[in-house]
Amino acid sequence: MPETTLSARPVAAKSHISNASRHDAAQRPPSALYGIALSVAVGIVAMVLGRWMPIIGGPVFGILLGIALRNTVGVGPVFVPGLKFASKKVLAWSIIALGFGLSFQEVIQTGLSSLWVTFITLAVAFTSAALLGKWLGIAPRLKTLIGVGTAICGGSAIAAVTPIIKPDEHETAFAISTIFIFNIVAVLAFPPLGHLLHMSDLGFGMWAGTAINDTSSVVAAGYSYSAAAGDYATVVKLTRATLIVPICLVMAFAVAWREKKQGNAGFSLARIFPWFILWFLLASASRSLGLIPESLYPSLHLLAQFLIVVALTAIGLSSDLRRMATAGIRPILLGLGVWVAVAGSSLMVQALMGNW
Repeated sequence: MPETTLSARPVAAKSHISNASRHDAAQRPPSALYGIALSVAVGIVAMVLGRWMPIIGGPVFGILLGIALRNTVGVGPVFVPGLKFASKKVLAWSIIALGFGLSFQEVIQTGLSSLWVTFITLAVAFTSAALLGKWLGIAPRLKTLIGVGTAICGGSAIAAVTPIIKPDEHETAFAISTIFIFNIVAVLAFPPLGHLLHMSDLGFGMWAGTAINDTSSVVAAGYSYSAAAGDYATVVKLTRATLIVPICLVMAFAVAWREKKQGNAGFSLARIFPWFILWFLLASASRSLGLIPESLYPSLHLLAQFLIVVALTAIGLSSDLRRMATAGIRPILLGLGVWVAVAGSSLMVQALMGNW
């Protein structure tokens, strides 16, 4: 009997260690690689579709495909860590990569004439978003996303402020989808309206560059009016896009002030400060100083596009349509109201300045 007891002890010990190992493995979160790989795979499809239909673009295809997969086939828990990583970290990297495509010196030199109109339309966008959003009862973060997206540069602006205000994935998806609707309307409606109003090429370029959200939609509307209008609209749009930097900084300090006022014990400006904006500025400065070989520009631009598509695809894959449906039609009405206010104020300012 003693021999039997002694021989059984190691077996029991091994069994205990094996069970403990299995328990630890079960408690360990899945690798982020699964969700990242899924986002990249769907993102590649979205990029191809975006090249095929540039008016819609890869980012919108990415978020729509992600939403479709999440709410039909479903996304298992194994993908969640990677999707969170892609929707936050990869999103920040995409903004940094965009910096290599913007030379501040170039944009400021050629776009100073549009700044007054841009500043006025920005003020109108944020004011109308705040007032109309409050009247419609829109959640604060969703209201901010729609206002920023309409005021500056659509999906790119929404992507830039997302790490700062930290909205839910369905709020980000809803904001981008709302902005996308009015991008398509603008591409179709602006050129005939411009001809109806007998606008000059520069006047229409100013209007398109200050009142249409997404860059691809600005380019599509501008060049469908005339080559000169397209060139000018693109420069105005790039000038407008650079304003995302001060907007993000202002939002970061606003969030910090709110947390401090609420007595948040875990308050830390360094924690919520958008450090990726500083890297964005360094990337842009390196281009402006000629530190980046021109031969790399196309590759860096493609990388920035792909990273933002992957990040927005991850947001789509994390979005629950049932939660989005609870918001109803109100966010779309908010997007419509802000967009009409911005387009109308741009026309009004140009008429007053005689820049028609």
